[in-house]
Amino acid sequence: MGTHGWAYRRRQPEGTVLYEAVRDNLATLLAEASEGGRGLPRYVERDFAKSLECGVLAHGFARVRCESCKDELLVAFSCKGRGVCPSCNAKRAHVTAVHLVEQVLPHVPYRQWTLSFPHRVRWVLLKDVGLLSDVLTVFLRAVFTLQRRRARRQGLRDYFGREEKGLPVGLYG
Repeated sequence: MGTHGWAYRRRQPEGTVLYEAVRDNLATLLAEASEGGRGLPRYVERDFAKSLECGVLAHGFARVRCESCKDELLVAFSCKGRGVCPSCNAKRAHVTAVHLVEQVLPHVPYRQWTLSFPHRVRWVLLKDVGLLSDVLTVFLRAVFTLQRRRARRQGLRDYFGREEKGLPVGLYG
């Protein structure tokens, strides 16, 4: 254990059920997807392949040495993927959240909105960027309308400052 009360412990993804499921079934998934049409997008195939290498020492690592105690350890490279790897997704989400909280957003209460769809709809939206944009516009319009109504009930008429920020008034309700 380090002097700060913690010690590095490699996550060993190759021992997880998810890793084994992807490793054992990826070739079948890719073959079936290509039989049924054009297959999966190349970036999806690439992300799956990279996620199987993420955190595995056999696919690359850095040797880290503590100058004070001379202890050495190996730190496996990560894939830094955006879609498949749960470790890299969690890391990216954490780093983004810290950046938003510490550098971007003012220190006031917030409400988080989540838009989710059934898996079949997600695939359609993934392949049709125009449709995804339209769906997002409708969602944002509904959320902004709700927020404006609540603000008006609390006496905050121009709370959203659409005119001052140059945003089109019609788009948001």
